Amino acid sequence: MRYLIIGLGIYGSNLAIDLTNMGHEVIGADISSTLVEQIKDFISTAYIIDSTDEISLGVLPLNNVDLVIVAIGENFGASIRTVAILKKLGVKHIYARAIDKLHESILEGFEIDRILTPEQRAAADLVNEMGLGTEIESMRVDDEWYVLKFAAPDYFVGMKYSAIDFQRTYSMRLIAVTRREQSRNLLGIERPHQHMIDTEADPEMRVEKGDIFTCLGTAKSYKEIFSHVDLT
Repeated sequence: MRYLIIGLGIYGSNLAIDLTNMGHEVIGADISSTLVEQIKDFISTAYIIDSTDEISLGVLPLNNVDLVIVAIGENFGASIRTVAILKKLGVKHIYARAIDKLHESILEGFEIDRILTPEQRAAADLVNEMGLGTEIESMRVDDEWYVLKFAAPDYFVGMKYSAIDFQRTYSMRLIAVTRREQSRNLLGIERPHQHMIDTEADPEMRVEKGDIFTCLGTAKSYKEIFSHVDLT
């Protein structure tokens, strides 16, 4: 896919590089020549441009990209004005970063495809991690539901998967389980990787230390598992 990222600060530049590393074509734009200079060798093209100026913004290949991401965060006014101009110019697919609730509320009025809240998400991930006592990955599905991925707590190690009723006990669903395994590459070098296991195929299969749970549940259900399971 082809992306245009406007705003090449810490968030925007990391996003641009990650997308490039995934094989996508990324075009970047920022008013700061320093930021453009720092990233120009890592992405397809980088423009020094004031995105709050309609004529300048119109120079960008807005109609030749799959998605425009407004990653401006620090300058509240510049973010809003940039999105407004993009809508005026008829850009169909827009993601925009919001730094607080007010910013998010204003962006909602533009009816863009998605509002990005990396700071809030990072804070929520940290809160969940602190509450769980282990490293986790989380994705918010809506205002109530989350997908949470975390290492199996010691409490479950040795239990049969068939005997754990996540739905009844914790009001959450176990979506998948992955287990760390060793494999050899073409050079014969061993390397670890995560492999999904079928917990329903073998009723005797037990939880092993290091198994990774991926679950779907509400904020309430996660609080329940945190309070009922000793994770220390």
